[in-house]
Formats: sequence, structure tokens, C-alpha cells
Amino acid sequence: MERSRIAVAGASGLIGGALARSLTSDGHEVVRLVRRAPRAGEVRWDPERRSVDAAGLAGCDAVVNLAGAGVGSRRWTDEYKARIRSSRVDGTAALAEALAGLPEDVRPRVFVNGSAIGYYGETGDRSVDESAPPGEGFLPEVCVAWEAAADPAREAGVRTVFARTGLVVARGGGAWGRLFPLFRAGLGGRMGDGRQYWSFVALHDEVAALRHLLDTDGLSGPFNLTAPHPVTNREVTEAMSRVLRRPAVFPVPAPVLRTVLGEMAGDVLGSARVLPARLQESGFRFAFPRIEGAIRAAL
Repeated sequence: MERSRIAVAGASGLIGGALARSLTSDGHEVVRLVRRAPRAGEVRWDPERRSVDAAGLAGCDAVVNLAGAGVGSRRWTDEYKARIRSSRVDGTAALAEALAGLPEDVRPRVFVNGSAIGYYGETGDRSVDESAPPGEGFLPEVCVAWEAAADPAREAGVRTVFARTGLVVARGGGAWGRLFPLFRAGLGGRMGDGRQYWSFVALHDEVAALRHLLDTDGLSGPFNLTAPHPVTNREVTEAMSRVLRRPAVFPVPAPVLRTVLGEMAGDVLGSARVLPARLQESGFRFAFPRIEGAIRAAL
């Protein structure tokens, strides 16, 4: 990819920050979307009001939207569920409408929008790829609305891609950001019966996949950003114990998780066996296709 100008929403987050650093280190110009008064190299936006300074996006080669309230950041009250939804849907709509409104000669060619494997809901032991329909429940409903909000950009001819991301293996945030300290302290253990599938992706591969989606002409629609070998929570627990050389003898029973986490416990105890079919068909190769390698890469 020649030197490009890429706008990134969510650049202060785990994935967005890693993507911005990767792009910058390779000589690309990253324009960060911010909610405060912008400085050089930044563009002001207000996703809650579906507002963005569209002029700041003019001339960019691509826009990447990874913004959204953390799904696992706190207990799912009705108020926080509304925030999870609105932070994704309204932000995506603001960017899609801004892109559609720009003159064609300065309109970014690519819009990579975040999504999640929550789209598929509970899959049990059944493997699913991008051809599967959405599941039922809160997260599938959010993901469907999230992706639909990008329609204005797609209809304006912008190549629009949805990155349905799995559980990112990284020390700096997400589910593994909470797991690493527990396991290092010898307090790790399976969650519930441990038979639920976790579809993971190493942070390195997440960033590489996003760049592959940016760089590869002709790719559009949904792509699962998950390693090709999803594992059960029990297997995750065993791998963490081996890599960190700590016992993992403190299982957390399902009733306790439901009491502590409320509705969000369904996301922890639910099973999502998701495969990256389209990503692999497009020529992408994972550096860390298996869980133990992904954990080691995060250390």
C-alpha cells in the first residue's frame, strides 16, 4: 500500500491504538477522530449527535471506525445497554452519512467498520462463518443495526467492510486484559462448565487483518476476524495455565457469574464457534492461528 491518509475513530482503544501505531510506523498518515477540540492531525466528531466534521475526512484514502462503549466494561443495566447500542449505531451513521455527502473526487474509497462475532449469538458446538444469519438476543440485534448504519456509505459507492471481531488476546484490554492478572496470581479457572467456545484472535493478527481489508481491493461485506481454531473455555484455561506456569484451580460456577455480571453473563457463558472463512479465502494468513501462540504473543 502506498503512503495513505487514513482516518481512525476509536484510536484511543485497544485495537484502534494498535492499528494507528502500525500504520504510522509504516509511514501512513493517521487522522484521529476526537470528541474534544481537535489538534493537528485530528478531526472533531460527536457520535452521540451523529455529527462529524466531514471536511476533515475529505481527501482521506480510507476511514476505519472502531469506536464504541466497551461491552464488558460494566454490568448491563438498561441505561448501559442503550449506550452500547447508540455508541456504535450513531457513530457509524455519522461517518457513513458524512462520507456519502462528500464530493466523489475527495471521498474516501474504503470504509472499514467495526462489528463483532456477537452477530451470531449462541452457536453451541456448531461452527458458523459469514454466511450464517444473525442470532437472537441483545448483541445480535446491536450488530445488525450497527452494520446497517453504514448503508449510506455503501450506497454512495464506498467499498464498505465489516470487521466482525472475536475475543482479542492482549494484555492491554478486553477479556484477556482481565484474565492475565487473575491467572498470574494463580486465581484462574474455567467459567461455568468450560464447554463454551471462545473464538479468539491475537492482537497482532487483528491489526494485520484490518490492514489486509484496507489494502485489498474488491473486499466488501462481513469478515470474521477470528483465528481458524476456536477453543473451549476449558482449553483456554489449560493453555493459560501452561503458558503462565500457574495452577488454574478456581472455576467460577455459572450461578455466581450470573449473580455478579447479570445479563452480561450470557456473553461469558455463551458459545460462539466462529470461523474466518472469507478472510482466509481472500488470502490472509494468521501468524498465531492457535490459542497457545496467541497467548505467548501477548506476553
